[in-house]
Amino acid sequence: MRRFLIISFLLLISFNGFGQDLTYARQTLNKLTSAEFWGRGYTKNGMGKAADFIESEFKSFGLQPMEGKSFRQNFSFPVNTFPGQMELSINGKKLIAGKDFIINQASKGIKTTTDLIQKDSVTFLNQEHRIVVLLTDKLTWSVAQEVADFTEILVKKSALSESPKNLSVNMENEFVPQFKAANICGMVKGTTNPDSVILMTAHYDHLGGMGKDTYFPGANDNGSGVSFLLSLAKYYAANPQKYSIAFICFAGEEAGILGSKYFTEHPLIPLQRIRFMFNVDMVGTGETGATVVNATQYPKEFALLNRMNDTGKLLVKINPRGKAANSDHYFFTEKGVPAFFLYTQGGIAAYHDVFDKAETLPFTVYENLFKLFVGFNKALVN
Repeated sequence: MRRFLIISFLLLISFNGFGQDLTYARQTLNKLTSAEFWGRGYTKNGMGKAADFIESEFKSFGLQPMEGKSFRQNFSFPVNTFPGQMELSINGKKLIAGKDFIINQASKGIKTTTDLIQKDSVTFLNQEHRIVVLLTDKLTWSVAQEVADFTEILVKKSALSESPKNLSVNMENEFVPQFKAANICGMVKGTTNPDSVILMTAHYDHLGGMGKDTYFPGANDNGSGVSFLLSLAKYYAANPQKYSIAFICFAGEEAGILGSKYFTEHPLIPLQRIRFMFNVDMVGTGETGATVVNATQYPKEFALLNRMNDTGKLLVKINPRGKAANSDHYFFTEKGVPAFFLYTQGGIAAYHDVFDKAETLPFTVYENLFKLFVGFNKALVN
């Protein structure tokens, strides 16, 4: 049986249809990271436009909704947004949002011109207006579900030639108590065992925009994962298996893995039917291999994955990691669903900043990763 599986796997990886998949993945990545989708976040309907696109792709492939007639699972959550002005000058020098400075994601908006007092080598304050300026080597943004009673501004050290003494600031925030989002869910029904499900997931949301002119493209995080997932959906729609293959693109991951939590609390398919879940995030590199979270939780499946990898000589190495609540696999595992979370390593260092762009993402091991997943899924159910 093992020899048969290996032969089947080698046959799978020998076919020459992956070039077109890479072309499709590139086109998808370019679209997801474009200004049209504005960082797939909370202003300019960026996340909504991304959801529309993913749903249209599912439909075009011929996937079926998981439940009823809709591919969408709607939910909502609070979020602090920055749709308006985002202007800052320090010591009379105008700084560029995203490149020279960011606002802390939980900050309240403010408009003023005032002086700063130095607290330490990197911290500068104005107590009257409750402003904190922090000097940092790297600007890393995120998402907040609340608004603080102060404004914190992070400034890149290299943007200034002297310590901050005064500033002029005009920044607008808007708190949205019920931001409407949706998980996009579809599946390819199994031909003989439709109640046995392999689940593939990736989050499609990112950080969105900061002000009217700056957005975070989110190429590796997680345009790469969504492009990969859509390529798999396209493949499996054209090549149905005896078991069902389900796909979920989650919203709200950057705000606290909210979409996957909501799905596990309101599942559209019985969780006990999921034979295995594979979540992907940041799979656009791979020069030094990949890491699998939950590898130590499911050693049998991890050994199978490594066997597939060694047979096909696909990735440099696959590093094992233990349990971690760092992506959308977590709440599934907590509900008893066996799951892996895979991310690649090496290459670009851009992360949660404006430099995570499609044109700099190498997609180093995309084709081999695709082969690995197809081979693993086939071997798993056998």
